[in-house]
Amino acid sequence: MSARAENLIPATITMDENVISGFDAEKLKAPFLLRCGALLIDYIIVIAIPVASLLLGRSVGNDGAKLLNSEINSVGWLIMILLALTNFLIFPMFSGQTIGKMFTGLRVAKLDGGSPGFALIILRHFIGYPITILTGGIGYIVSIFNKKGRALHDVLSGTVLVYGSKKITRSSESVNADRKK
Repeated sequence: MSARAENLIPATITMDENVISGFDAEKLKAPFLLRCGALLIDYIIVIAIPVASLLLGRSVGNDGAKLLNSEINSVGWLIMILLALTNFLIFPMFSGQTIGKMFTGLRVAKLDGGSPGFALIILRHFIGYPITILTGGIGYIVSIFNKKGRALHDVLSGTVLVYGSKKITRSSESVNADRKK
């Protein structure tokens, strides 16, 4: 390869800055019924574990107080807690999605389209959700009337729930900087 060609083609491509292309929260807002479907899927998955452990305990002959104090029931609740933490903390931190959101194609994003970090996920799921529930669900219904489809927990955490995937492109400054190297 000539010296001139080596100057034009960068040896390594570094992605210093990402730009979310085509992100418009109003156009990508999650439909309310799809949002409800994702929440229902999450609820069913989390609640299914203790219910299954109670049914298993009942099938081995436990009943009444013995059923509630059995090891099977305790293990079921422990698994449910671990699953809930994984579903509402770990998955959203890395992908912006809970299991229900994965099935429905929804994703939690910052207002600029970027991925929410650990602090926003904690604020959204462990402070915003309880406040939304304490309002009797009104905080959730707010998303119907909001232009960007943001519920109370989204407003509190500075996030938005979108329907679609993100397209990341390199910014023009990053491309120009690579060419100059």
